[in-house]
Amino acid sequence: MGEFFRVLTDNGQLFVEGFTNTVQLFLIAAVGSLVLGTLLGAMRVSPVPALRAFGATYVNLVRNTPLTLVFAFLVFAVPKLDVNIDYFASATIALTVYTSAFVCEVIRSGVNTVAAGQAEAARALGMTFGQVLTLIVLPQALRAMVPPMMSVFIAMLKNTTIAAGFSVLEAGAIPAYMAERGEPQFAVLLWITIGFLILILPLVALQRFLERKWRVAR
Repeated sequence: MGEFFRVLTDNGQLFVEGFTNTVQLFLIAAVGSLVLGTLLGAMRVSPVPALRAFGATYVNLVRNTPLTLVFAFLVFAVPKLDVNIDYFASATIALTVYTSAFVCEVIRSGVNTVAAGQAEAARALGMTFGQVLTLIVLPQALRAMVPPMMSVFIAMLKNTTIAAGFSVLEAGAIPAYMAERGEPQFAVLLWITIGFLILILPLVALQRFLERKWRVAR
């Protein structure tokens, strides 16, 4: 047991730095994917065929592409185009691009829970598509969207570990550094698991709370 705690106390700075970068990566990508996913979701329910086609193409293409390939493209291919971007930024963009496709589908599904008559009545009053979406549809769809949206972000938090394979010092990269120091990998992996549980369990609790509070009557 003493050896188990020694791994953490002797390498505390590395654990702090790794999980700090994980949280930063998660927060930035979460905001970015929420913004991009909302725009894509609006396209998916837009009355303009070209916008609907673009949104559908984006979602189908990105959702069916492994996240590792998205990372590889941004880390290895983009610099070949003389675009200077560091590994952390590449990881943030990769997570944002990938997760926004799932956010888009959550929003589209939530919008579909609102009766079509609501939007038709708003349009009859002379409201534009943007006004109908932001003032009428989305506020009613919110309670249906939030619980699955939390699931998407929980999955994204766990997906941040892929960045470790592309030279980003986050929680998933800690085992490699600790192996160089000769630390027992079982203890290292157990501490990383505990760290992720500390980050994820509050999100799970919030998700369950919102599900109970905003359960849609069937």
